[in-house]
Amino acid sequence: MEERRKHSGLCSDLVKGEINTKTWQDLISVGENEQERIDFIKAVISEHMASPVYRTAMVAQDYYNGTNTTITNYNKYIRDVYGRNIPDIWSPNHKIACHYYGYLVNQLALFLLGNGVSFSDPQTKDRLGKNFDKVAVGILIDALNGGVAYGFANMDKVEAFSAREFAPLYDEETGHLRSGVRFWRLDDRKPLRCTLYEEDGYTEYIEPIGEKMVILNPKRSYIERVNTSAATGEISVEGMNYPTFPIVPLYNINKRSELVGNREAHDALDLMLSGLVNNVDSGEVVYWILKNSGGFDQVSMNQFLQTMKTSHVAAVDSEDDVTAHSPVVQFQASKEAIDQLRRQIFDNHMGLDVKGIANGAVTATQIRAAYEPLNSKADLLELKVTEFINGILSVLGIDDEPTYTRSYIVNQTEMIQNIVAAGTDLPSEYKTRKILEILGDIDKVDEVLNNLTAEDMDRFGE
Repeated sequence: MEERRKHSGLCSDLVKGEINTKTWQDLISVGENEQERIDFIKAVISEHMASPVYRTAMVAQDYYNGTNTTITNYNKYIRDVYGRNIPDIWSPNHKIACHYYGYLVNQLALFLLGNGVSFSDPQTKDRLGKNFDKVAVGILIDALNGGVAYGFANMDKVEAFSAREFAPLYDEETGHLRSGVRFWRLDDRKPLRCTLYEEDGYTEYIEPIGEKMVILNPKRSYIERVNTSAATGEISVEGMNYPTFPIVPLYNINKRSELVGNREAHDALDLMLSGLVNNVDSGEVVYWILKNSGGFDQVSMNQFLQTMKTSHVAAVDSEDDVTAHSPVVQFQASKEAIDQLRRQIFDNHMGLDVKGIANGAVTATQIRAAYEPLNSKADLLELKVTEFINGILSVLGIDDEPTYTRSYIVNQTEMIQNIVAAGTDLPSEYKTRKILEILGDIDKVDEVLNNLTAEDMDRFGE
């Protein structure tokens, strides 16, 4: 049995089986020997690729892309007269992969972050990068698929690392992320590239096809400032690092993939839907019953069937009778099973099924009730996202707090009428913010409030 290190502190909170054997302390014990570090990095990559978190993240990405591996790899077999299983190349074998997994992952991510992240200081967004909202959604989707994803605070922007490309090294004592290896290869004909990230800098490595891994770029600091002397014209480079490790993990709820516990339902739906289509397709096949043919053995039966399928003509003796039959497809039973599986998938994911509120006049109360499972799940996920963003802000030395505006489908007329009906019970600024939020124009709140203030001042002057 493989001996694994015992972790204490926060490491006990991590999902069992998803921690690499190698830790940050192991990296420190390797020292600065170049070859030993290379061997260590290769071992970290190999162990990570063999870990449950990596394998789950890879499969979940396939489901997210709509290429469900179970239905894709599903093949039909029949047993021949000699008892052997052979591929069934005669009967229909349509493979239909439903895209509900990707749909529900996107629904949850965009429900929480679809309107972006807001901060009290406008300069915070500038320091995080102009594409921070887009990057944050990508990191969250990776975390939902893999159970964890990572954000790299790289100067004036945040970069996304998924569990499919980043092998973490945790501290045995505290459970905090202290180092890690990012690795990638464009295809089998290209070299393996990897980067070792440490608290005092990062080192880049390369392994060409058929050759040994070597250092591509020696360790350098995360922040480099170029200074030019006005007197001598000399240029010097000053290296600096962040106060803490600049890569911050974002964990999903329970630190596991959304596919865990839900894959079976998605597979069952795919198989049921594919089976329904196959049955309907099979309904076009005509089956034949031969009367007075008791002398036929199984080989003769197979030869007869093959002849009928290829030429649609068969010769029989005069005393034999051939009768054609078409199978009865149990369409209604299959449809009810598919509908039940679909509802079960939405219940399992705590997702919003818009079909339930898309028909007829729906009140705001009914809409809020339909959103409640998704809203409750987003509440838990928001805690993880806030912890992640606060970690990024801490690395960059920013003192701020994130806030979110969730994406609801609402009865706009009823909601606005309720706000207006409050009259003087609510401040005008609050009512303005709520109405703009309903209309999806919350980003224009400052402009609208400033215009309202200017109009009030004009009326006062008149």
